[in-house]
Amino acid sequence: MKCRVCSHEISPFMSYGHMPIANGFLMPEQFKDEYFFELKPAFCPECLTFQIEEQPAPEMMFHENYAFFSRTSAHMQRHFKGYAEWVMVNHLRGDDAFVVELGSNDGIMLENFAKKGIRHLGVEPSANVAEVARQHGVNTLVRFFGAEVGADIAKEYGPASALMAANVMCHIPDMHGIAKGADALLSPDGVLIFEDPYLGAMIEKTSYDQIYDEHVYIFSALSVANMFSPYGFELIDLLKQETHGGSMRYVLARKGARMVAPSVAAILAEEKAAGLHLPETYEKFRQACEASKARIVRLLTEEKKAGRRVVGYGATSKSTTILNYCNIGPDLIEFISDTTPIKQGKFTPGMHIPVKPYTAFAENPPQTALLFAWNHKAEIMEKEKAFTTAGGKWLTHIEKD
Repeated sequence: MKCRVCSHEISPFMSYGHMPIANGFLMPEQFKDEYFFELKPAFCPECLTFQIEEQPAPEMMFHENYAFFSRTSAHMQRHFKGYAEWVMVNHLRGDDAFVVELGSNDGIMLENFAKKGIRHLGVEPSANVAEVARQHGVNTLVRFFGAEVGADIAKEYGPASALMAANVMCHIPDMHGIAKGADALLSPDGVLIFEDPYLGAMIEKTSYDQIYDEHVYIFSALSVANMFSPYGFELIDLLKQETHGGSMRYVLARKGARMVAPSVAAILAEEKAAGLHLPETYEKFRQACEASKARIVRLLTEEKKAGRRVVGYGATSKSTTILNYCNIGPDLIEFISDTTPIKQGKFTPGMHIPVKPYTAFAENPPQTALLFAWNHKAEIMEKEKAFTTAGGKWLTHIEKD
């Protein structure tokens, strides 16, 4: 395969096997027509980009029935409020600021700008979540962002002070189109700010569940610098985040337009020390994934043999990779509890484990819970004190023996 960023010839370093659409929760009558593709990650030694070889068409993943709404998490509401306020304080200049967000989902972040009377526009390809954003007073355009859309927005609204995204850039294969769109849209001193799951955290924790159909890339600062440099942008700041089990916020501006923070050199040096630029790091990661798989299957099998009920907690997109890679089905997990109404009453992609409302967990607790939403562990542990106090056991795939 050719690297999507630099066209260098690269090869996958492993396969997670055949995968369904990660958010493709479905009914029994849909099982026979379920779509699968082979999930294979690769690393480019030329531009230092981590990517998956094959990605389903965008329309298969992001559509009018998209099953993810950011507002369902109180933690994420707090995070995006903080993100928005940080942008307002640190990066908006002048009285007529205009901010644009890519993949604005249900408007959870832009709502903070709307309430302050700041001109804004969300660009969201999934019509159902875009409609929720509009109901919260967020101006939203149902489109996929790229060079043409960036130019169209600039023509209609004027240059943007900030182009933002959260957990979206890693979904977009055409980063050249994003860079061109940013160049067309941003004012001369405008900033491009986005945060996504961080490669350094994924390698450190063996959190391979970050790899699924929507995540065509897992970024590092090294790869982001290489992607945007040809379009005249440079990294001016880097901020590590706790969200999604470890993310990074990247801040870019036109070269020479803004001061470069000390964090940039520090984190680039940290990444090289961790070997994120070396192919051998990804061979070690492959071995760690196989060890994680063997461990979680062994533990679940032991629970079953001991007659203990196991229920999944959080029917996340990430859980699809774990379940299908490890071949974990309803023989090992009774059901998965989730608070998202659109998923309830359906079955998980590929392995077809029932998804039930949270009440099914709360009213008849199992002996053991497999925590798929491990990146919200602090919030969940606070909520589930009674379960833990009563002897309930928690498992995750990222822990080691």
